[in-house]
Amino acid sequence: MDPIQEINYQKDTTLLLLVAAQRAGYKIFYIEQSDMFIENCVPKASMSCIKVFEHPEKWYNKQVPFVGALEMLDVILMRKDPPFDSEYIYSTYILEAAERRGCLVVNKPSSLRDCNEKIFATQFPECTPPILVSRKKTLLKDFLAEHNDVVLKPLDGMGGKSIFRVQKHDSNVNVILETLTREGEQTIMAQKYIPEIAVGDKRILIVGGEIMPYCLARLPDSEDFRGNLAVGGTGIVQPLSDRDQWIARQVAPELMKRGLLFVGLDVIGNFLTEINVTSPTCAREIDQSTNLKIGDRLISAVETYRNRKIT
Repeated sequence: MDPIQEINYQKDTTLLLLVAAQRAGYKIFYIEQSDMFIENCVPKASMSCIKVFEHPEKWYNKQVPFVGALEMLDVILMRKDPPFDSEYIYSTYILEAAERRGCLVVNKPSSLRDCNEKIFATQFPECTPPILVSRKKTLLKDFLAEHNDVVLKPLDGMGGKSIFRVQKHDSNVNVILETLTREGEQTIMAQKYIPEIAVGDKRILIVGGEIMPYCLARLPDSEDFRGNLAVGGTGIVQPLSDRDQWIARQVAPELMKRGLLFVGLDVIGNFLTEINVTSPTCAREIDQSTNLKIGDRLISAVETYRNRKIT
């Protein structure tokens, strides 16, 4: 995970999952991305035994680190936030080596590499708005001309960073495209703007293939079109609509095939916009308003999945 001392206690989903694992009797070891390495073909890490607490001022206690083989662990939760850069990919290689030696990694390392959070959604065309993935300015401008109002975003970001809403006659369109594509060297995504963002960008969680019946609708503030909590959006927990349920049912079976046990769908209006597989959040906010106990559900799903693999 990212440095535990820097997390937001009130919102952090990883901490919620660790508390659930500890409550289920697991002994927890803490590893940061830079702690992992391969020595003589054996995946290892500098790790610390850790205890976690539901306390806003002291939420963890970490023991002295030691070096151990990753295969000593039964389960590894991969909860490193994006950006999904080369270092992230190298981390999945190390985790995959641990997987080959019998450790269950959640989410599955090869699927983390294969399922880009923006592009993965295009595997479900019946669920998505009009989309273009390209680095060519001419194609992106044609898409804007066709749809008049679009959202442009990088493929490796998170938390609403570097996302632009552009309208047909925006005088900044060229500089925005040049910046996002790095003068045509980086592929980006364009999506038709969905006006229903005004009533929330919904985060729907799927845990072990089970669709959570409540989502977090993240409403943008009056000076922004993005609903992400990281940029000032307001979260409201609400039941899934029939359309939300239908979208989630299209996606859930594919997630289980790929070993993706904890996933967050982003839905705006009637459309799927992203499938978050790296480090889905919003579980804590949903749990605070419901009795879902999402952390406990994930630990149970992990145990079921692991037992099935062993047998």
